[in-house]
Amino acid sequence: MDNQQKKHGALLKFVPRPDRPPITITYGPVGWLKKNLFGNLWNSLLTITVFFLLFLLLKPFLEWTLFKAVWSASTRRECLSISPDGACWAGIFPWVNNLLYGLYPDALQWRVNLAFAIGLLWFVPLALKKVQQKILFALMGVMLFPFLANYLFLGGDRSSVHYIVACSALAYLLTLYINIILTYLNGKRLEQHLETFMERFSKKRAALLGHSTIWFFLTVVIAYVFKDQALEHVGVDAWGGLFLTLIISGVSIVMALPIGIILALGRRSEMPIIKWFSISTIEVVRSVPMITVLFMSVTMLPLFFPNTMELNKLVQVLVAVCLFAGAYMAETVRGGLQAISRGQYDAAKSLGLGYWRTMIFIILPQALRIMIPNIVTSFISLFKDTTLVSIIGLFDIMLMARNISIDKNWLGLHTEPLVAISVLFFVFCYSMSEYSQRLEKKLNTNR
Repeated sequence: MDNQQKKHGALLKFVPRPDRPPITITYGPVGWLKKNLFGNLWNSLLTITVFFLLFLLLKPFLEWTLFKAVWSASTRRECLSISPDGACWAGIFPWVNNLLYGLYPDALQWRVNLAFAIGLLWFVPLALKKVQQKILFALMGVMLFPFLANYLFLGGDRSSVHYIVACSALAYLLTLYINIILTYLNGKRLEQHLETFMERFSKKRAALLGHSTIWFFLTVVIAYVFKDQALEHVGVDAWGGLFLTLIISGVSIVMALPIGIILALGRRSEMPIIKWFSISTIEVVRSVPMITVLFMSVTMLPLFFPNTMELNKLVQVLVAVCLFAGAYMAETVRGGLQAISRGQYDAAKSLGLGYWRTMIFIILPQALRIMIPNIVTSFISLFKDTTLVSIIGLFDIMLMARNISIDKNWLGLHTEPLVAISVLFFVFCYSMSEYSQRLEKKLNTNR
């Protein structure tokens, strides 16, 4: 009995726990540093070593680019006399206008700025939460904006059809923004004011008829207002710099996805002719470098058109780049299509959907959402590859940068222009990458 009491007493004896470690701050800048860089002794030593090596590597670069650089000089010889070990950024400033616009006349560069501003305004509504039918607005922008931009870029005596389409693009954009303003003011959209009247003609399509009527009315008004405004002609030969690079990359990026989708669907088709045509197109284009496709387009494409028709070099380059990008995009899209389970196809058949409705509304949205990282990677590669057009004589930003080194005042200035262009390309590519990551989070591709 005594032994049992001793055991119970031992069990009931209070034994204090060891003291808890102090709370580690894991939030804020200090917490992030402690967690990721200075978590323990080895991490601290590794962090210090890495930063020391980075300092040794970056110190000469920073001295060359910033501390010993020359920002004001009239010639390269003067730069070398001021600081022979620093960058001569003074040679970049006189060429900034050429790097941006090429040989486009200075007095007419407002047309380029206006076109890019309108293009930016067209896609701003895609980021607004209250705006509906964003896909429709994007498609209308892809179809209409090129006519408006081309009218502003080229100028001169354009056809009446081209002028009307350009005016309709501007009218559509104006209608879009008026409806956005009315939506945020909790007012009725423009077509809703005509909906009651349009119901007399068609009750189901009253809103569409009202929107089309307003669009047509604004097109007529804009066409009448600007009918006497003549734009001076600027040939494609004068286009260059970042302006030309954005045109080539923008058109090729926009066209790469639909071409890739068509080729990918054709490769998976059960029709032998369509299937083997798609396979041969993809494999032939992907088996040669891009510069080969560019040279073939410049030399062979005119042979397929009448002698009376002259194709400028920019059109030939756009055809080659779009075809090249579409062939690579086709394999990316095909990978996304193969990732969709067979049950999705069976579910679509059970609902009575045909092939095209199944692809458009069920399969392709899921496949493209899965392939967002690969698609954006292809776009980034394509944006960088457009610099190859300088080899065939187009004055894009790369060729304009090379021309700095042959200027009599800046003879031999090679490194500084390339570094400046590299920074510019990094900004564009990094922005595209960040946007793709935000788009992935928004669409929640892991669900």
